[in-house]
Amino acid sequence: MKVSVIIVHYQVKDLLKSCILSIQKYFQGFDYEIIVVDNSSPDSAWKSLINQFDDVKFIALEENYGFSKANNIGVKSAKGEYVYILNPDTEIESNYFQEVLDYADQQSGFGALGLRMHDKQGMFLPESKRSIPALINSFEKLFTKLSNDSKTYYRNDVDEFEIAEVEVMTGANLLIKKSVYEEVGGFDERYFMYGEDIDLCYTILRAGYKNFYYGKYSILHHKGESTVKDRVYLNRFFGAMDIFINKYYKKQKPFQFVLMKIGLKLKHFIEAQKV
Repeated sequence: MKVSVIIVHYQVKDLLKSCILSIQKYFQGFDYEIIVVDNSSPDSAWKSLINQFDDVKFIALEENYGFSKANNIGVKSAKGEYVYILNPDTEIESNYFQEVLDYADQQSGFGALGLRMHDKQGMFLPESKRSIPALINSFEKLFTKLSNDSKTYYRNDVDEFEIAEVEVMTGANLLIKKSVYEEVGGFDERYFMYGEDIDLCYTILRAGYKNFYYGKYSILHHKGESTVKDRVYLNRFFGAMDIFINKYYKKQKPFQFVLMKIGLKLKHFIEAQKV
């Protein structure tokens, strides 16, 4: 088995169906499997897909464990040399994945890879390629309106159509060597949602592997279709950033840690006034 596609699903049945159909249409020339992990969706309508896709493995969780733990559960069942972490609100767009796999196979010390992403209007999604959060780029990301054009966080030094070594890609589409995933322990389950992809990419780098952005080909991402932007969202988002800062800065860089904590709390307060 070359690739195991892991899709964590929550409340987007129709998008999930389109995602599965796009994989089945365009994954050619190699053996693959699809594993869907449902995070206890309140609406059970998604279960109708089980009969429609008898070659897909469906795992129904009894409660919503969050993105990290659900992916780890899915990977435990995976048989592929690679695992491809894929959001249910994405679609593969052409028959290019064999070439992507060939590229991954050829890289010495390969850890992970993310493809270029665009939204349904065709706009490039800059989170496709990023840097590790640090003092300057974190403040820039939180407080400047021009952060999408920033070299420090969104790596605008790398063209959106380029193939290049970068630090962080998005968990919406992340190809990882399964042996590397297992070696580093997968996603940190302290993250319920958000930030877990940054942490995993950083962990892979710290283990001595390389991460790549593959801008030659793209996927469609119906961004945020299953996310309600309310106080729960804000608490999870800023909570995830707090976990990352505590994990990597509290002891290692205490001065930066204090400044980043202040900035994070201030931005959280500002955004909370809007909802």
